[in-house]
Amino acid sequence: MLNWTAGFLVLIAKLTIVLAVLLLVAAYLVWLERKFLARLQIRYGPNRAGKFGLLQPIADIVKMVAKEDTVPEGAERTIFMLAPAVVAATALLVFAVIPFGKDVTLWGMKIPLVVADLNVGLLYFFALSSLGVYGVALGGWASNSKYSLLGGIRGAAQMISYELSLGLAIVPVVMQARSFSLVDIVQAQEKYPFILTQPVAFAIFVISAMAEIKRIPFDLPEAENELGAGFHTEYSGMRFGLFFLGEYVNMQVLGGLVAVLFLGGWHGPLLPPVVWLFIKIVLVALIMIWVRGTLPRLRYDQLMALGWKVLIPLALVNIMVTGAWVLWMGK
Repeated sequence: MLNWTAGFLVLIAKLTIVLAVLLLVAAYLVWLERKFLARLQIRYGPNRAGKFGLLQPIADIVKMVAKEDTVPEGAERTIFMLAPAVVAATALLVFAVIPFGKDVTLWGMKIPLVVADLNVGLLYFFALSSLGVYGVALGGWASNSKYSLLGGIRGAAQMISYELSLGLAIVPVVMQARSFSLVDIVQAQEKYPFILTQPVAFAIFVISAMAEIKRIPFDLPEAENELGAGFHTEYSGMRFGLFFLGEYVNMQVLGGLVAVLFLGGWHGPLLPPVVWLFIKIVLVALIMIWVRGTLPRLRYDQLMALGWKVLIPLALVNIMVTGAWVLWMGK
């Protein structure tokens, strides 16, 4: 009974810490993105709220909470109100399987530095990312707006298409690690990160991940100059904030997956494992922001052609080459 209680308290503590860090980093990723984009465009960015504009995320949160939450006339009210929560909740839940360090021992108790070490961690990630599509599609449909509906349809088509290449890019990693557990995959990279043996899979995964979270050049479901703001055109206040939160938590989740699958996870010299994982996640997020400030948006036909005619065939060839290599090496 005592062990069960202690285990439950440790789980609650881990959930609280992970949730607090995710929300804090999401708020300051918005600040970092605005600053970085401003510098790329030779301007200052937010600099009025606090030193260097560091209080700007707090001002943004206050504005969203205080803003009136409206529901359009003719909208499917229940679905309209629940859709943003689906996007935010699925993004937050994915982080439960991302390991952020080796097991530690406290007061004689072995504590794994992961909220839930599932032996099917990768399948859990794909299940939740598939559920996130419903938030986008239903939010667009329930708004009773042609712009939102078009954004929702685009989002669903894009996320389903790129999920194929995203999944196929991971297969060679699973073949090398011989496990679906993210902890086992990180431990398999103790000597060298998988980016050295799987550069093609790494490139396919990063491109597909950016399409999956609808970042430029793949932001057609939002496409401000064509659709207003796409699937969340009719949202305001905190419900719009939940879509926003989902996007920036997804950036952290996909940064964490890139780090765990290809960059060695928490492995690194001198610094503590948690710090190494955090540095890798922030670096991946910075690359996504840099791409946003550098590349133009693709046309929809170009987006689909890249996914179906380039990334998926390339990922299949990569799987066959990796399979032949693993067979030849006798691993």
